[in-house]
Amino acid sequence: MTLVDATLRVGEIQTRLVQLNDLVAGGTGVTSSSAVATTATVSATSFADALAAATATSTVGNTAGATGADVVASAEKYLGVPYVFGGEDGSGMDCSGLVQRVYADLGIDIPRLVSGQMTIGTEVGSLAEARPGDLIVTGGGEHILIYAGNNQVIHAPYEGRTVCKVDAYMDDSEIDTIRRVIPDAAVAGTASGTAPSGAASSSQADLLTAAFASLFSGTTSQSAQSTSALSTSALSASALSMSGLAS
Repeated sequence: MTLVDATLRVGEIQTRLVQLNDLVAGGTGVTSSSAVATTATVSATSFADALAAATATSTVGNTAGATGADVVASAEKYLGVPYVFGGEDGSGMDCSGLVQRVYADLGIDIPRLVSGQMTIGTEVGSLAEARPGDLIVTGGGEHILIYAGNNQVIHAPYEGRTVCKVDAYMDDSEIDTIRRVIPDAAVAGTASGTAPSGAASSSQADLLTAAFASLFSGTTSQSAQSTSALSTSALSASALSMSGLAS
């Protein structure tokens, strides 16, 4: 089932859940057209919000097949460039300007500011797990560095300093997030960062599952207000069976 197909089924599922709620509450199971329309609108919005939340992590394209080592090599070209607030080229750059420039040199487009850069890629659990090319964010999202391997980082520190490569001076308690922009080859499936078709299908299924889980969570909360006789699991199973999604 595609995302479009799933979205089209949301209204039908929600309507049938409302009918079930009415039956359990002692009603006829027949809902008015206005109630159905309102429910469908809320349902579609809830599903869209849930799907957006499930896909919140930003991704970047790596068509050039760059590696973490390439990121480090690109960053090393700017060692000695003076720190300039708002700068983003060889005449001067700030911390996020350096990061954007380094990835741009490799044909990878990423956000300009730390606030955007700290949301791309995937989360890395700790500094011990960091790999060359990963991005380290500190200072409450105010500063960003490039991990260079061997417990070293490359960054543009502050006014009066230059882009430098130094020992990693922070520990995990001082790190806001570590982002892996370039996925591991084993995860990506190819050097270009394209996932195998099976992995892509699995990912889509997981996102749909998360979105529907959120949808049904909100729906069954409404059900609980009308009756305690029907469990959440039974309500969701009935709706899925009636709509054909459980088959």
